Amino acid sequence: MEINRREMLRWMGSACSVLALPRLPLAQNATANPPFQPTRSSLHAYKIPDWFRDAKFGIWSHWGPQSAIEDGDWYARNMYMQGSDQYLYHVETYGHPSKVGYKDLVDKWHADKWDPNYLMDLYKKAGARYFVSMGVHHDNFDLWDSKYTRWNSVNMGPKKDIVGIWRKAALDHGLRFGVSEHLWISYKWWAVSHGADKTGPLAGVAYDGADPRFEDLYHDADSARFADKLDWNDDGIPDSWKRHYLDRMTDLIDKYQPDFLYTDGHLPFEDYGLRMVSHLYNVGAQARAGRIESVYTSKESTDCAVGTCLLDHERGVEDGIAAYPWQTDTCIGEWHYKRGIHYKTPKKVLDLLVDVASKNGNLLLNFPLPNSGELDAEERKVLDGITAWIAVNGEGIFSSRPWKIYGEGPATAQKIDTGNFNEDKQKALTAEDIRFTAKDSSIYAFVMGWPKSAAVRALGLASPQKPGKIQRVQILGYGAQVQWRQDDEALRVTMPEVPAAEIGFTMKIDFA
Repeated sequence: MEINRREMLRWMGSACSVLALPRLPLAQNATANPPFQPTRSSLHAYKIPDWFRDAKFGIWSHWGPQSAIEDGDWYARNMYMQGSDQYLYHVETYGHPSKVGYKDLVDKWHADKWDPNYLMDLYKKAGARYFVSMGVHHDNFDLWDSKYTRWNSVNMGPKKDIVGIWRKAALDHGLRFGVSEHLWISYKWWAVSHGADKTGPLAGVAYDGADPRFEDLYHDADSARFADKLDWNDDGIPDSWKRHYLDRMTDLIDKYQPDFLYTDGHLPFEDYGLRMVSHLYNVGAQARAGRIESVYTSKESTDCAVGTCLLDHERGVEDGIAAYPWQTDTCIGEWHYKRGIHYKTPKKVLDLLVDVASKNGNLLLNFPLPNSGELDAEERKVLDGITAWIAVNGEGIFSSRPWKIYGEGPATAQKIDTGNFNEDKQKALTAEDIRFTAKDSSIYAFVMGWPKSAAVRALGLASPQKPGKIQRVQILGYGAQVQWRQDDEALRVTMPEVPAAEIGFTMKIDFA
């Protein structure tokens, strides 16, 4: 049912810019006394829920029609950019984009070997505590039974409710469920589809994006003004698209009640975006008896400076312990599946996980699925390596909190700028590097390699540092006792003669 005008006014506050927006239907599960109004000041009261802080590790399926081509990121855009690798591949494989466009490729996404329950079981064993499905990418194609666009995965492609099926699998395995949306920038992102070759035999012949029959996928002709440069901002995007965006996001939230919603960028379109976020939190609160357990991410630090949302760094890390929880999202390869690519090693992933956890963050890791929906053999090797390490060392990751220092060693001495796309600027962790977490009365020291010397020295655990009197030291997964000594300079732990781990190991330090 719809709420009446008086109720809408109470929900939305007195800001005229908010009142000018179209009315939002009250979801069947929405509360008549919402904890949040769609204003910045109201959302300042939001706090990151403990389940997310405890989870530490999530797995993401960045999967959709562009994955059908198995040629990497942004295929749908780059196929309309003359001279790009994907344009050349497209022309050679499928034909010129004036004749065969992205609209003709979506049915090539088959998902014929997709087994979400099997995958979710693997992801859970690897330590994932939340799972994130792609909801809609910049390509304007919804992966659910969308009531606002025909371009969705129930009508086309695999003809399945991808989001809904992923959600059921995640909940059946006890994982929190999330969805990613990349839709807001679509109006600009798709502008190149309205262009044409500048040279060659088909110069000046319009690509299929210019065909008004398909503007519900490629957007209207006015979007072509953004073809020359992709500015990642709201500037110039019409209100008609902003309203449509809000409708789509409201549909997604109402249907699937995600615990986690990721936006690829900042909180978009101000009042429209505020309505989306407050609705996410309010719907989640009603579903969980008033508890605020939903999480929304933004990549803009000012959005999350006071309450409001979780700060996300794409392929990036913090330089130290952050005052508030945060997340890095990254991938073992490219975001969309690309044949023959070299993936991150399990060691690279686990270095990142312990570093992020030591700095009050979470790691969201994408395993890109191919057209079939089945992990390839090399992806399984990466996942198996993570699983084996987590089985032994996960105790120090999950439900932990930062200690007074995040780490020590050569990589710690290196200073990097906090933000996006800096993960490869940080030195690889070695046996000389330690990362710390804390839980209950224990400290966990992650040593990311087997030391060449006979002992490990943890300077931060020296007596003058006053961490407390150490009662016991053990290496997780190593059954025998280890010799150790705490003095004025360091905690010194004698290493077993036979290495107890390949990738790295964890010392659990208990205090009296």
